[in-house]
Amino acid sequence: MKVYGIKNCSTVKKALDWLNDHKIRYEFQDFKKLGVNEDTLKSWEKQVSWEILVNKKGMTWRNLTDEEKLAVVDEDTANKLMKEKTSVIKRPIIESPKGLIIGFDEKEYQNKLK
Repeated sequence: MKVYGIKNCSTVKKALDWLNDHKIRYEFQDFKKLGVNEDTLKSWEKQVSWEILVNKKGMTWRNLTDEEKLAVVDEDTANKLMKEKTSVIKRPIIESPKGLIIGFDEKEYQNKLK
């Protein structure tokens, strides 16, 4: 199982703590250090839309110019933004045997990861 996120993100910390507390093994990829590639984004977008992956509530999105925000209109433009500004990706993203899990929801983790 692979977990993607940013180590200092509070939501990612909650998710990693939950996984560790439940002794669930995972590999962690830090967006800030390793980025994210097009193939990974495309594989996620087979399961969820790009609109779900782009975190429009976070500071990274809010700090974009109106022009930058308006330019994100489809998968290609969203992927370009997510590769350039990885902090705009909703997190954590977990590639689990039961499918993609985005964010931290204890009930969903309980259902899909235990």
